[in-house]
Amino acid sequence: MYCRVVGETAQQVAATATQGCAAGGPGTSADEAHVDVATGLVQLATLVQAIYARVSERHELTPVQARLLCVLLDGPRGMAELAHCFGVEKAALTGLMDRAERRGLARRSPVPGDRRALQVTLTDAGHRTAAAFHAEVGAELSRLLAPLGPQDRERFRSLMAGIIARCRASPQAVKRARELRTRWRRCADR
Repeated sequence: MYCRVVGETAQQVAATATQGCAAGGPGTSADEAHVDVATGLVQLATLVQAIYARVSERHELTPVQARLLCVLLDGPRGMAELAHCFGVEKAALTGLMDRAERRGLARRSPVPGDRRALQVTLTDAGHRTAAAFHAEVGAELSRLLAPLGPQDRERFRSLMAGIIARCRASPQAVKRARELRTRWRRCADR
């Protein structure tokens, strides 16, 4: 079922996302409500990923490159920390960093006091690209919520923040998220 949903176009997802989230109406069983909400979440995630990919392409970035730049907007990160953030081995991150350096978007430098460690920082061009990408994605994602009134937007933000916080606090959820990221990467590589 989820494979079918993920394969839908962004337009179809946008048209049906609210239906999946509107579970629990009259005549809806608990199991149907769960499936409808789950499907709605998958559809919403697919829509968000499509926007992210489209904006990445406009900035001549892959979605992974865009994510790297956005992570680095918060400041320098160590290669090991970035590998953990992306759920990959340090060796797998090397290719991504090689491409970012060739484009003049990021640079690696030694960490003072630890000759084996490297930290990654954005170049000025990388910072400009990351900031422009981040602003454009933010604007496009905000348009998704534009039809909602201020109270509904705040409630959505609050509920979403609560779900994310609970998942981050749960060791099982963290492990499961890593497993899912690995599966998604394998699917994307095919």
